[in-house]
Parts: sequence; C-alpha cells; structure tokens
Amino acid sequence: MRGNAQRGNQLAFGSFGIKTLECKWITAPQIEAARIAVTRYMQRQGQIWIRIFPDKPFTKKPAEVRMGKGKGSVEGYVAPVTPGRILIEVEGVSFEVAKEALRLAAQKLPVKTKFVVRRDYDETQNV
Repeated sequence: MRGNAQRGNQLAFGSFGIKTLECKWITAPQIEAARIAVTRYMQRQGQIWIRIFPDKPFTKKPAEVRMGKGKGSVEGYVAPVTPGRILIEVEGVSFEVAKEALRLAAQKLPVKTKFVVRRDYDETQNV
C-alpha cells in the first residue's frame, strides 16, 4: 500500500474527525475498541460515524506447521488504510468533548492520527 487516500479523505458527516497519517491494516477488534472508547467518553451524546470497514480477510497458518500444505485459514478481517483517510467522525458535542473522545479512540488504533475540524465549523453554535 503506497500513496495517499484517494477517497474517504474529507469530513462527510460530522464536524470533527480523526485522519490517519500512515499506511496500516486496522483489525476489526481495534476498530471496535476505538468505537467503545468514543461512545463511553461522549456518554451516548451526539453521533459518531465509523468511516472504515474491515472487509479484507487475512489468513494465518497454525504455529509449528511445516512449509507447504496450502494456505492457512482465515484468521480475521482488516481495513487497509492509507494516509489522509478519515477513520471516525463525530457530531453533536462540543469541541473539547470531541477532541478528548477522539484522542482516546486514537490510542486504541495502531496508526498515527490527526484531529481534524470541518472548515466551516462555528464555535458559537456549540451544543
């Protein structure tokens, strides 16, 4: 995986989001851990969007198996991401709550991320 994200690289739904800065595979349990961290901190206020979906299966052979004998069985699913891809978006909460919630989510993910704000976001319309 090389290059920057060609799609999914701008905020589409919420006012705040986290954007990845590197290429990596993000597994389904990592995405779920990030989602739980956000919803716990926001105390079920506002709305969140997970913009990536783990639809790529990866295989693994069991430990201590000899070479050959075919391909291993499916071990799990991943979402391949490239720099610039928006991972999670948030709407309906204040700037401070969104920033902290997305910081907690970023800690659960194996990529470096950046907090982004919608260009036309107005702080006077705080919820």
